[in-house]
Amino acid sequence: MTARQELVFDALAKVSRRDRSAIKPEQELTADLGIDSPKSMQLLMELEEKLKVEISEEDALRMSTVGDILAFVEKV
Repeated sequence: MTARQELVFDALAKVSRRDRSAIKPEQELTADLGIDSPKSMQLLMELEEKLKVEISEEDALRMSTVGDILAFVEKV
């Protein structure tokens, strides 16, 4: 796992309040991790801060699973 992927899992664990080891790439952000609209904004801010990137609204809307986020951070 890359350092950037580690940061993604850290952010997801913080926002979803779940154990980091229980978060899997195939999980849906809303259905499986309970990340609703306010939490998704918090997650975006966490990711931008930790990864030192800016995530557009368009990119954010394409992220519905943990795997989607992991794929995005590998591209930026």
